[in-house]
Amino acid sequence: MKIELTNEATKKIQDKIGAKNGHLKLKYDTEGCGCVVSGIPTLWFVHHPVEGEDIKIETNSYPILVEKSKRVFLDEELKIDFSSQSNTFQLKSPGQIINGRMNFLMFPGE
Repeated sequence: MKIELTNEATKKIQDKIGAKNGHLKLKYDTEGCGCVVSGIPTLWFVHHPVEGEDIKIETNSYPILVEKSKRVFLDEELKIDFSSQSNTFQLKSPGQIINGRMNFLMFPGE
């Protein structure tokens, strides 16, 4: 799997996390979706990886954690961008926009 972050996305992530310690995670969120196939990719900033579940993907900027069991729902080539028009992150692949308004959550569930 290959993940690239655009300059705009990298700058926005830096603004959001500042000097906080943690890890970026591309979370395939199925909460409230009714079915694992209906998940929505979101960008999380977490304290720790989930041992045995999260794998680290090196990028051109920050390493990103991805849930091993959810990789099947993601394309092999991904790009994380930031849209200043909608003030949201975007997850794209060469063939599609996977999530055009991707949320960024700081330490969710903690």
